[in-house]
Amino acid sequence: MLLAIDAGNTNVVFAVFDGQALLGQWRISTDAKRTADEYGVWLMQLLERADIKASKINGAVLSSVVPQAIFDLRMLARRYFNVELMVIGDPRLNLKTGLGVKVDNPLEVGADRLVNAFAAWKRFNQALIVVDFGTATTFDVVSGKGEYIGGVIAPGVNLSLDALHRAAAKLPNIGIQRPDKTIGTNTIGAMQSGIYYGYAGLVESIATRIKAEYGAPMKVIATGGLASLYAKACPVIEQTEPDLTIHGLKELYEMNSH
Repeated sequence: MLLAIDAGNTNVVFAVFDGQALLGQWRISTDAKRTADEYGVWLMQLLERADIKASKINGAVLSSVVPQAIFDLRMLARRYFNVELMVIGDPRLNLKTGLGVKVDNPLEVGADRLVNAFAAWKRFNQALIVVDFGTATTFDVVSGKGEYIGGVIAPGVNLSLDALHRAAAKLPNIGIQRPDKTIGTNTIGAMQSGIYYGYAGLVESIATRIKAEYGAPMKVIATGGLASLYAKACPVIEQTEPDLTIHGLKELYEMNSH
């Protein structure tokens, strides 16, 4: 069995695979101060509830955009599962990423973005735009030759909502949902419309511009927690893949462990 870990700025996602089968997936809020034992106690309880034997896990892989978390996640793998953690993006490991990286400085590209791009390319084998609704809203562009050629980074939906609440004393902290109408007749309705349709417009505009600049057909897929919500308002999004990063980690582990 394989333990796959995606450490993002907001959440750390843990998943266990048995071959091709995804047995379970859990998330915990990201805290760079969280220790290996804190992760371990929490995760072992969840594995037990899911009837997954920790002793059966014989591999572990990580992508992380939080460098401070890597040490304790590495200790988690050693202490609780007796395996060495494969860290995607660690230059010392010289891992295969499955893609050519054609940007000014390949080391600047976040591991999660490379994992998403690789997973999408392997699944669809064509030119792609991967829109990830995470802490940041990112657009990762893969050419028809299987090369990562760049992307776009915009503030994330929840990040923008939080900034709006913090900067404007009279604006409440709201959850994101699709409003019934565009014209808000109260403060919450107006904010929901602005954040929902505003980001829908951002996604449509940026994806359309990327496609025009690339100059050839491209498939647009979306991932991240809000992907299914925004796909309803963005005709440019052709498909949602909520578990893209986790499946990409599994595939990269298999590619590099043989």
